[in-house]
Amino acid sequence: MKELMEKEACLYNKLDEQKVICLICQRRCVIPEGKKGWCHTRINKDGKLYTLIYGEVSSLSINPIEKKPVFHFYPGSKWLSLGSVGCNFRCPGCQNWDIAHWKEGPMHTEYMSPENLVSKTKAAKCIGISWTFNEPALWFEYTLDAAKIAKTQGLYTNYVTNGFITEEAFAMIAPFLDVYRVDIKGFSEKTYMKTGHIKGFEGILEITKKAKECGMHVECVTNVTAGFNDSEEELRDIASWIKNALGPDTPWHVTRFYPHLELSHLSPTPVSVLERAYSIGKEEGLWYVYLGNVPGA
Repeated sequence: MKELMEKEACLYNKLDEQKVICLICQRRCVIPEGKKGWCHTRINKDGKLYTLIYGEVSSLSINPIEKKPVFHFYPGSKWLSLGSVGCNFRCPGCQNWDIAHWKEGPMHTEYMSPENLVSKTKAAKCIGISWTFNEPALWFEYTLDAAKIAKTQGLYTNYVTNGFITEEAFAMIAPFLDVYRVDIKGFSEKTYMKTGHIKGFEGILEITKKAKECGMHVECVTNVTAGFNDSEEELRDIASWIKNALGPDTPWHVTRFYPHLELSHLSPTPVSVLERAYSIGKEEGLWYVYLGNVPGA
């Protein structure tokens, strides 16, 4: 079996009894010596925290930026898109569950240095790098190193994220990120408990506001799923928050859920529900609302 890549984490605090607290995501896991955090991508060895996935690439492709989806930042441009393994959520209907829900065993990845990533991006005539497919915050050390190099080479950078990064980590990478494409999965504790298995979601909203305040281009996505976040009240709350907190010119993508994993028994979201979400977004004052995963919409 391939040996895991280990690199000391750049954001953690040491505690008593060789425990550490991880400062990458808002779970802020307290990890005893010899154990891993909730995401399984970080391990405490002898009182030091290490990432297991630095430079470990599970998926790599060249995509138009619209596939993120991002519609208002250099439309039609090509981006080198890549992901690793692991996530700090466990969404039951995750379409990338085979890499995002990784916990143990072979990762089926290949190592790529930050320098090589930037070289490949330029050779492919892409204008930027997009960290996507799984949660990029877990790949923090690698994305930070690569983003710093990318900026010196005139490339743009993009996080496709669930937004659950800490303020400390966000502050470190913010100067090197151009596009922040964030999931707003719902607008209630109940929804976020069912999707991300977290109690509070306010921190996600605060970081998203910071991204806008930092001058990043921000677009929001809600994957509308029956029985999770498809009520008129929740959709209206999301649209209202985007308009008031981020501005009416912030694009909102309401995307169609397709059955995956633990939600394979559900039907795809009815187009009529997405059309209603579109109307709600417009009623709440958003200028740009888009239906996603619906060919020809």
